[in-house]
Amino acid sequence: MRLRTWPTVVGGLGGLLLLILVSSEAIRRKAREIYEQSDQVNTVHRNTALKLQGLRADIHLSGIFVRDYLLDNSHLTGPAYRDRLISLRRATRRTLEELHSTASPQERERIESLQTNLDDYWETFDPLFDWTPNQKLYLSAPFLRRNVLPRRDAVLDLTRDIESLNNENMAIQRALVATRELELRQSFTRMLWFTMALGLVITLGAALRFHFVESKADEQYRRLEEAEAGLRRLSQLLVHAQEEERKRLSRELHDQVGQMLTALRMEACHTAESKSLVDTIVGTVRDLSMGLRPSMLDDIGLGAALQWLARDYSRRYNCPVNVSLDGDLDQLPEAYRTATYRVVQEALTNCARHAQATRVDVTVHGSARWLRLWIRDNGVGLPPGPKSGLGLLGMAERVRELNGTMSIYNEESGGASVRVEMPLIRESAEAAYAHTAR
Repeated sequence: MRLRTWPTVVGGLGGLLLLILVSSEAIRRKAREIYEQSDQVNTVHRNTALKLQGLRADIHLSGIFVRDYLLDNSHLTGPAYRDRLISLRRATRRTLEELHSTASPQERERIESLQTNLDDYWETFDPLFDWTPNQKLYLSAPFLRRNVLPRRDAVLDLTRDIESLNNENMAIQRALVATRELELRQSFTRMLWFTMALGLVITLGAALRFHFVESKADEQYRRLEEAEAGLRRLSQLLVHAQEEERKRLSRELHDQVGQMLTALRMEACHTAESKSLVDTIVGTVRDLSMGLRPSMLDDIGLGAALQWLARDYSRRYNCPVNVSLDGDLDQLPEAYRTATYRVVQEALTNCARHAQATRVDVTVHGSARWLRLWIRDNGVGLPPGPKSGLGLLGMAERVRELNGTMSIYNEESGGASVRVEMPLIRESAEAAYAHTAR
């Protein structure tokens, strides 16, 4: 069973991303809760402090009202001062109710005690508003000293106690918030280290798996290269074996069979029909011998062999073939002569089968370092799709054996072209050809 790498890697990375997302969302929510808690603590403390300050201000303001009333000699202003004190008393009651609704249990006890003292404080002022001017003049100072000031001081002391308690609660709440912030940082640190560890494990696992797969791929690639090299060597051996067999058959047909047919012709020359039949057989044997491998390719060179091949093709298919030769082609090694001749031969064979051409041009140019071959026709061109015929593969293999390149394409003006370029390395080519032939 083949183990695939990508599902494991994708699953691991997906799990890591999911862990990061879930952890990030949890941390975000926890941080938001801490922020809201801290904001709520600050808001409650600030509101409590403001209400206590307002409460103390109202107490001090009530004292000012009482002082002004006692210094006022008119007996008609009493109701106005009474109403103002009643308004302050209602305001302080509302403030205490608001403080009681948001206070802690300890603060609520203090607030209830403050409310009791405030009620006593306000009720202390009720007899004052029935006093006459003379009573105000003589009784105000002792009354304020014995009844009002102690109650006012008690109320202010309670407000300071509540404020002190509020500050203590504020410190406690801030300590709790700080503790939660520390827990959040620790949680974030643990999550970060866990994520890094998991990512490291996934990375190491993926790296090991990739290394294993790459090693297997390299080994498989090496085996494929060895197999391809073996097939190429086998193909070259088959091509050279075919070429040698063609050469041997051509020589035997030319030398032995040709001689016997010549002798038979001399013996049967008195009969016209026999002579004509023998001449036909001799021509057929000569054509077979030249088709297998023209002796002139080994005897007088590549140029003459290509000229004969062009004339034979023109005669057979009534299609002129123009051969243009340039450079010193007769001194080419046998491997290049054979490859060039077979490429032109196969190209003309394909042209006769498929191209429907009325003209073929063959150009061969040899220089000190390169041998270039160009075959063009004016036929219907190449069909679309890959070019994988056995003849084309044989052409390409012959060219590749000599480190050359071959390209087959359609011309814009119509028809098909075959271009071949082979570097001329005479010594190594001869040695490789001889070794492969063996």
